[in-house]
Amino acid sequence: MSQLAQIAAFLGIFFLISGPVHECAHAWTASKLGDNTARLFGRVTLNPIAHFDPIGGMMIVLASFAGFGIGWAKPTPVNPYNLRGRYADTLVSVAGPLSNLVIAAFFAIALRLLDGHWGLNGSAFAYEADSILGAASVLCFIGVQLNVMLMIFNLLPIPPLDGSHVLFDMLDRETAQRLRPILDQYGIFILILFILPIFQGSSLASLIFQHVGYPIVGLLIGAPIGLN
Repeated sequence: MSQLAQIAAFLGIFFLISGPVHECAHAWTASKLGDNTARLFGRVTLNPIAHFDPIGGMMIVLASFAGFGIGWAKPTPVNPYNLRGRYADTLVSVAGPLSNLVIAAFFAIALRLLDGHWGLNGSAFAYEADSILGAASVLCFIGVQLNVMLMIFNLLPIPPLDGSHVLFDMLDRETAQRLRPILDQYGIFILILFILPIFQGSSLASLIFQHVGYPIVGLLIGAPIGLN
């Protein structure tokens, strides 16, 4: 499978599966916990069109070809004041990343079923796919890696990522009130530092994925993922 085909597979999985399921999980969980804002906006759906963000979509396309960057689906509107329960905001926030882990597990199961038709050499897109089954294996591996990456990235405790909601929910109210304005103001700049390739050609986000994501991917597919 050519590099262009792999990028197309990456984008297809993000736009048609990973992004919509992630945002729908937020919307569905919020609805179950008392906030129907997302439901009123038609976001409790797996329809990719409902979750497509033009700017975020363009950014992830550019990032796919550039090798670094960031993209996003349309953020799910949630009113935390309508949620029931002390840690309801946390539950809504982690629903998205956990949905990506579930998707990764499904792709991993499919990849295991295709055992014998793929070969791993420790790199994200380093497969030789010379058959339909080989191409299917590449597609499944991309699905595993992409969704594990989305899970880890979204759990970073930096606004506006899901992990920031978890962080503020876990802190005592006074500390959260002091910290939130600072992180809300500078979160985007912190994210830019995370994705820029400033560490010998690698970004901090990629280094985190290599040391945290690779073991998770390896566990899911049943094969060790090493660094190049």
